[in-house]
Amino acid sequence: MFPLTEILLLTLVAALAWLWWDSMQAREAAVAAARAACVAEGLQFLDDTVGIASLKPARNPRGHLQLQRAYDFEFSDTGDNRVKGSVVTLGRRVISLDLGLRLDAPLTRLH
Repeated sequence: MFPLTEILLLTLVAALAWLWWDSMQAREAAVAAARAACVAEGLQFLDDTVGIASLKPARNPRGHLQLQRAYDFEFSDTGDNRVKGSVVTLGRRVISLDLGLRLDAPLTRLH
């Protein structure tokens, strides 16, 4: 039988490996969402990456505990500037994407 410390160490290593793998999957979803949003809006997705801004536990719509990650990224509307955007994932699913308010974007009235 394994001593308790070896079991705890193996459990810790397995948990860290899962966290790394799950984080890579969520990051890929965030990059794909940011890239698609930039293409749809005619913007340049700068650096082709996102950076983690926060990580916290949260509940999904079914009440299960998952990791919620917020990522920041930068885009440009003119090619001469850098504007921050953000993507939030819950698990590996994108739940929010924010490109911010652009002053030169055309405004449309809903009513």
